[in-house]
Amino acid sequence: MSSEESVRLAAGDVELTVHPHNGCRIASLSVGGTELLRQGDRYGCFPMVPWCGRVAEGRFRNGGDVHQLPLNSPPHAIHGTGRDTAWRTARAKKDQAAFTYELGSPWPYPGRVTQLVELTADSLTLTLGVEAYESSFPAQVGWHPWFLRNLGDGGLDARLDFTPAWQEERGPDHLPTGRRIDPLPGPRDDCFGMPDGVSATVTWPGQLELAVTSRAEWVVVYDEQREAVCVEPQSGPPNGLNTAPRLVTQIDPLELSTTWRWRRLSAA
Repeated sequence: MSSEESVRLAAGDVELTVHPHNGCRIASLSVGGTELLRQGDRYGCFPMVPWCGRVAEGRFRNGGDVHQLPLNSPPHAIHGTGRDTAWRTARAKKDQAAFTYELGSPWPYPGRVTQLVELTADSLTLTLGVEAYESSFPAQVGWHPWFLRNLGDGGLDARLDFTPAWQEERGPDHLPTGRRIDPLPGPRDDCFGMPDGVSATVTWPGQLELAVTSRAEWVVVYDEQREAVCVEPQSGPPNGLNTAPRLVTQIDPLELSTTWRWRRLSAA
């Protein structure tokens, strides 16, 4: 990734890098010289748009029309098209930036997606918006951060704390069955309901505490792999294009924000 393809923001001793040409991914978030996001092949934090998680067999219905999406995680389509798209940098200042891309094939409806990135010395706010140019269509937005499980320097692994109202029961096809169950212990690759808004805390003991909040009512937690903990606020559940469609129209765009707020901890 060349420097021309990166946008760098800074506030105090916090530095953030965005790769607009690689799905408008937050590539790096460094707080006081400590990287919080996983690097390598699965890195940073990418926006999920115009859907989140899996769409069953890649098919969704809008009125009488049935659409087929590419199966990028057979037998399903996963995580939208935004992460595979080059976005345009609409504006960039020292501590905030805006990015856009035009919806197009393989997504069947024209429209525009915008991501705003706003950085302060103790927080990051990400906002996604989806606009329809013509026909209305169902859509979802969300984020998939790869928070490092361990920040190094001899520190302990991260602890995740959150109190969901329910868990979406996951079937053998990795999709919600439609049943809501009491939350189960991890490891997880599961969707949870938080009707009062997402609130979760990732704590690296003695190092840093990071709170993830959003008015989103669903969060997916993926902590089955060793290197990272993923806490993913999203506007609907997996397969929600079919089971809980939220229509975007010319007069009613979809917009959602998430804020990460951190504070340093002193070692005991």
